[in-house]
Amino acid sequence: MKTHEVKVAVAGLGAVGWPVAQALDAGRIPGCRLSAVAVRDASAAQPRLDQLKNTVSVLPLDRLHEAADVVVECLPPSQLLNVAAPTLAAGKTVVVLSVGALLSHPDLMAPSTAGPGRILVPTGAALGLDAIAAAAEGEIQSVKLTTRKPPAGFKGAPLVEQRGIDLDNLSAPLKLFEGSARDAARDFPSNLNVAVALSLAGIGPDRTTLEVWADPGVTRNTHSVEVVSDSAILTMQIENLPSENPKTSRITALSVLALLRKLAAPLKVGT
Repeated sequence: MKTHEVKVAVAGLGAVGWPVAQALDAGRIPGCRLSAVAVRDASAAQPRLDQLKNTVSVLPLDRLHEAADVVVECLPPSQLLNVAAPTLAAGKTVVVLSVGALLSHPDLMAPSTAGPGRILVPTGAALGLDAIAAAAEGEIQSVKLTTRKPPAGFKGAPLVEQRGIDLDNLSAPLKLFEGSARDAARDFPSNLNVAVALSLAGIGPDRTTLEVWADPGVTRNTHSVEVVSDSAILTMQIENLPSENPKTSRITALSVLALLRKLAAPLKVGT
């Protein structure tokens, strides 16, 4: 029996969306194909669109779901609602990369208001989400994340702009933030999707705590997680290579591909 082919649309062809679109277009994800894309600037995106081997539809954000079973959101956080709301209302699946923006739109996570669709959050640049989700079936006492990135990775963050922090001339690590995942999502909307993903897998954005450091001594986006629970004590660290966008880790796009691969796979490993 032939398995159903999953049609995938990609919203945004930047540091994450473009590698995802390329892999789908090349047939690297069995059971999935690229069906449509949305771009902010059609003329700027044309060179990339011209590289695709197969013809795909170029649609507005709010119509991507019409050509797809799954829509992958790879957009600035401010655009999440424009693609997620119509996709969910149509009963389709949206893969959300701007996880922090979900906290600003709790209605998207409420079945009574979001519609019959579903949201999938890939691991992205985080680690240990399976273990944290398993621990949350019992009791978790604490989750703490410490993030260190090269200073350039924090440029444009609201907290950095408000405080007038000069990231170009740091000679030593600078702690930019200490607090909850909810507040971090507000102050670093394009940087700390990791924190919100961890919080959604575990004990929520208000009890998940973190420190954020701009560190001129590191070249990789580094996340260290400490979890204390009644089933396990977890200590984990990941050092991610930045993508073409220093705010985004290269592994994020690969995480999306791994999630899509599971959608049509006969064997799925992990919780």
